[in-house]
Amino acid sequence: MKLGFIGGGNMASAMIKGILDKKLLDREHLIVSDLSEESCRRARESFGIEAVQDNLRIVEECRCIVLAVKPQYYQQVIRQIRDQVSGGHLIVTIAPGKTIHWLEECFVKDVKLVRTMPNTPAQAGAGMTGICANENVTEEELRMVSRIFESFGRAEVVPESMMDAVVSVSGSSPAFVFMFIEALADAAVADGMPRKMAYEFAAQAVYGSAKLMLETGMHPGELKDMVCSPGGTTIAAVQVLEERGFRSSIIEASRACAEKSRQM
Repeated sequence: MKLGFIGGGNMASAMIKGILDKKLLDREHLIVSDLSEESCRRARESFGIEAVQDNLRIVEECRCIVLAVKPQYYQQVIRQIRDQVSGGHLIVTIAPGKTIHWLEECFVKDVKLVRTMPNTPAQAGAGMTGICANENVTEEELRMVSRIFESFGRAEVVPESMMDAVVSVSGSSPAFVFMFIEALADAAVADGMPRKMAYEFAAQAVYGSAKLMLETGMHPGELKDMVCSPGGTTIAAVQVLEERGFRSSIIEASRACAEKSRQM
């Protein structure tokens, strides 16, 4: 199988790196198209794969195609390629808010469609992706797409009704986590720690906490309680977070994110 990417940005690069690192496909079976010659050059130099400035080449040569352009360009790109797309093609999307129904209307024909929502930690091989598909996609094809996304993290098949929640809980949430890390580091700097060291301590604490939860399967509230000694430093900080609406602000921000996804 030859796999093609329309769009050669950060997410396409993360996917290509994962595929090559896990040896799912070799370089000869990967191709990317991008209007930017600079992006094409970067793909050639970074991964040793073919890169062109012609989206129709991807449709001609590949059975599986990842639409890796920004959401605002989806309609334009689909309009350009849809006449050449056939029932034998498998189209994989990575754009928030673009539902299967919307995509089917854009193609104006029966097409195999897999809708996914990866996130930027894919660039470090630690991504999380939600996946759903239309009825034209076979179980074998869905497993194949899942393996591609598992090459740079974890992937979970979910009902499409959950995809807006996936956008908020994993697609956009790295931005919230980075803000949290930055705030933790700012506090450490205020208490005298050099900034570079503060970022390292804060980032490792977040990484280690997530790893601990995933590996133990323990409830996050239980893990929090393990850190909160009676009358100690942590519970004093937790009290301030509760007073300032830490949890409710995260919930409200995440729900605003999901609502924006529904409107796109």
